[in-house]
Amino acid sequence: MLPEGVNIAHPDKLYIAGQWVPAHSGRMLEMVSPNTEQVVARCAEADAADMDAAVAAARAAFDHGPWPSTPPAERIAAFRRMVAHLETRVPEIARAWTAQMGGLASFAGPMHGGAVMTLGQIADYAEAFQFVEQRPTVGAEVGLVVHEPVGVVAAIAPWNGPFAIMANKVAYALLTGCTVIMKPSPETPLEAYFLAEAAEAAGLPPGVVNLVPGHREAADHLVCNHGVDKVSFTGSTLAGKRIAQVCGERIARYTLELGGKSAAIVRDDFPTEAAAKLLTGTLNTLSGQVCAMLSRAIVPRRRHDELAAAIKAEMARVVIGHSDDPQTQLGPLAMKRQLERVEMYIEEGKQTADLICGGGRPSHLNQGYFIEPTLFANVDNTSRIAQEEIFGPVLCLIPCEDEEDAIRIANESNYGLNGSVLTQDPQAAYAIGRRIRTGGFGQNGLRMDFGLPFGGFKQSGVGREGGPEGLRGYVETKTMLLDGMPAAL
Repeated sequence: MLPEGVNIAHPDKLYIAGQWVPAHSGRMLEMVSPNTEQVVARCAEADAADMDAAVAAARAAFDHGPWPSTPPAERIAAFRRMVAHLETRVPEIARAWTAQMGGLASFAGPMHGGAVMTLGQIADYAEAFQFVEQRPTVGAEVGLVVHEPVGVVAAIAPWNGPFAIMANKVAYALLTGCTVIMKPSPETPLEAYFLAEAAEAAGLPPGVVNLVPGHREAADHLVCNHGVDKVSFTGSTLAGKRIAQVCGERIARYTLELGGKSAAIVRDDFPTEAAAKLLTGTLNTLSGQVCAMLSRAIVPRRRHDELAAAIKAEMARVVIGHSDDPQTQLGPLAMKRQLERVEMYIEEGKQTADLICGGGRPSHLNQGYFIEPTLFANVDNTSRIAQEEIFGPVLCLIPCEDEEDAIRIANESNYGLNGSVLTQDPQAAYAIGRRIRTGGFGQNGLRMDFGLPFGGFKQSGVGREGGPEGLRGYVETKTMLLDGMPAAL
């Protein structure tokens, strides 16, 4: 069972060692539409035995197969064949995302087309990457610094941006010579099937790419397998802490892109109406289910009430509806448990802040996981709604005394993923951005470029994905001191 217009050859199977094989358990995962609450797709569910089989296949492909020692130019050429395959399937990938996650159909095409374009950019970075460098040395005649693949990579992606996030992990792993095991979210596994089919179409050796969708227990078993050299994980900070603990026991490598509670500072030179429109429009993106979402707005106290009123007016104009309606601006949350989580935080917020608008389910939609855009004002930055990641269309408006106070409030968080300042002055934006402890920062909104490094400070993660920096997380560095230059490098 697949969504209309999605043509995956073997959704009832796993991809292990270059073969489409039945799941050990015989069970199937079910994907539920956030619009209708009906099952729209099914695929094979991997258990612990399947995880072990995938690790064994990836281990054999790395330890005994040709991929790690394949010249980088040949690896890049093979990866570009994968990208060419994916380019033809962007409409399918977009439809799968809308069906599973409830992302707007109007946004799905450009989002996934851009994600495939980014893969080509990553291949360009790999072409320019120096896998072998000659360095000056006093320890020998010739000093070489070589960058070798880290090994078997477990790539674990979340449900909100399942294709782009998993594809980036696979790209960096393959281009550096690693083998990879894809473990997508059980709510949105279909995107990883497109990647597996692309690897098959490109003729990658058996075991280089493996696909095992499964639930949390199976994912934990995968992370604990000593055959995994590196875990690349995007998801919650709580799960990231568990992965760091497990990897730390055996000194395995990991990259973690975790949660966020990012702040947007509104300066006096930015008009109130424009700020309200920008903040509301940003909140609509993926129904607020973005780790880098600007979910705290910090505004001078004297402007607080006028900005609250302007945001309320903007939120009242937001069109809430089904994901496939081109008029919809705010679609559903991805699943029932996420709706319940957001509602829990809204109830919590009512106890500590002023609920200005929203907070309930839309009256015209009696089916699906919909919630109104919600604004809390006079929020205490130490409260739960200001400190914890809600992952929904909920905005906290926090008053500050001056710019110094705004910077203090923005940094008063366990997270450090993203941030913004709303200002007409690029110099002020740069100066403020340098003082905000986040991995990313943009002037005037949620600005992201996955061709550049992406990751967080503090509990928002460890390491970076994106840009040429992303390659370095998938290699080990070796120094070689030789009595002469080798004939071939």
